[in-house]
Amino acid sequence: MKPKVIVIAGPTASGKTALSIELAKKINGEIISSDSMQIYQDMNIGTAKVTLEEMQGIQHYLIDFVAPNERYSVSDFKKDSEKAIEEILEKRKVPIVVGGTGLYIDSLIYGIEYPEMEFDETYRNALMEQAQTEEGLRKLYLQASKIDEEAIQNISPNDKKRIIRILEVFKATGKNKTEQEKLSRKNGVKYNFKVFAIDMEREKLYERINNRVDIMLEQGLVQEVKKLKEKYNCFPTAMQGLGYKEVVDYLEENYSYEEMVDKIKQETRHYAKRQLTWFRKNKETVWLKAEDGIQNNINIILEGMKIE
Repeated sequence: MKPKVIVIAGPTASGKTALSIELAKKINGEIISSDSMQIYQDMNIGTAKVTLEEMQGIQHYLIDFVAPNERYSVSDFKKDSEKAIEEILEKRKVPIVVGGTGLYIDSLIYGIEYPEMEFDETYRNALMEQAQTEEGLRKLYLQASKIDEEAIQNISPNDKKRIIRILEVFKATGKNKTEQEKLSRKNGVKYNFKVFAIDMEREKLYERINNRVDIMLEQGLVQEVKKLKEKYNCFPTAMQGLGYKEVVDYLEENYSYEEMVDKIKQETRHYAKRQLTWFRKNKETVWLKAEDGIQNNINIILEGMKIE
């Protein structure tokens, strides 16, 4: 019998962290983050990284362990998360995978394997340079659309990181990302994943997103980006993440402060919408209503997992 693993997904700002920690306390669980930005060191405010106080003594894995100027792939995540699952199971505890990065979660629950690829740094740097202008990024998006029409449907035209990833993967392998995923799914999965996702009334979710952005700025998001720029002396791939790239544009005087704030809020709302679309593709996902409260949703999860 395959070991059981709980997955809690959902859009940004929907309450995944609070729910997962209360669940872990109740069932002797430990948490594996599936957030592609919380892996990075020195990027705390803009990623809404869980704090030690918020953890309430619950062990968390795959948080704060990659330098922002290091490459970290979906393949790396799959390998590291499966290692963490095994460590948790050896402790006779329950693994709980938590996050909103659909690609990371899919690599686990569908057993998607991504081959080790040698990337052409010259090609990558050329793409990054082209993506610096609005017209250049638009052309890259159209190019990526022709290569992988299915994958591009879940990517914003402003998402430099994922647009460039599609182009890099195709150049390195001759196959697009969607083709690779379909082939690898035939290999099966190691664990019995049960996926739960938090849904929230759209207006309420957008209100929470707007408030979160205001809090991040009050906590010093702009100062965090300035320190990252000084420490790493460049704008690594991680700095293309949501919230960070807008601050970079503000610091380079491409936006006013007010325009930056509006842009972060708008892009985050768009991202949340894409997350919901992504997670709805999995017909076996059990949806939780945020307004039902943490305890009621824990009861639904326990019933779904048959955990006493």
